[in-house]
Amino acid sequence: MQTIGLIGGMSWESTALYYKLINERIRDRLGKLHSAPLLMYSYDFQEIKEMQYAGRWNEAAASLAEVARRLEGAGARAIVLCTNTMHKLAPDITSRVTIPFIHIGDATAKRIRAKGYRRVGLLGTKFTMEEEFYVDRLRAHDLDVLLPPADTQADVNRIIYDELCLGIISAPSRRRYQDAMAALVARGAECIILGCTEITMLVGQDDTTVETFDTTAIHAETAADFAIG
Repeated sequence: MQTIGLIGGMSWESTALYYKLINERIRDRLGKLHSAPLLMYSYDFQEIKEMQYAGRWNEAAASLAEVARRLEGAGARAIVLCTNTMHKLAPDITSRVTIPFIHIGDATAKRIRAKGYRRVGLLGTKFTMEEEFYVDRLRAHDLDVLLPPADTQADVNRIIYDELCLGIISAPSRRRYQDAMAALVARGAECIILGCTEITMLVGQDDTTVETFDTTAIHAETAADFAIG
């Protein structure tokens, strides 16, 4: 198997899911006591959040690119960035390494297209929903992306940062997400992208009438498959 380099800690709650899901995929495919060869760098997420909200993206880009370079130097054969939002900086990371960068947007879009869907509803952080870096990546796979209205986006983002990243799961927040997904479906969404790696902690397939695509699971499974080759 090939070693995967994980850039995690954004937040550690979802990075823990990556570790579990990657190793479950390896076990299911190879059997016996097989598990994944992994290298991980885990950030202090408070520092990353402060960079995000202050618009210090150049500083964050330099940091993530350097971490990726160090993981490659330590023997990683691919880089997995365990977050959707920070894929805003994917070009900065790929410019510093020679090994593959497994993009969460590409992995998710390919899974959706394989199911025959085209119009998708997207939930994520405000950066993922408001900016073009993620939506454009999905559109490059011929997907039509629907976003919640501004007030719903604000609630979705707040719940991610103030609750899910702290491991807080609440019934009112689950209902808010259910309402957000129902509204996207009413506008024509054929499926829902859970476009933040913590959202899977709160809602899933049982919370909406259409198929959901859990970016955390999809990304982890794609990384495991790369490791196996």
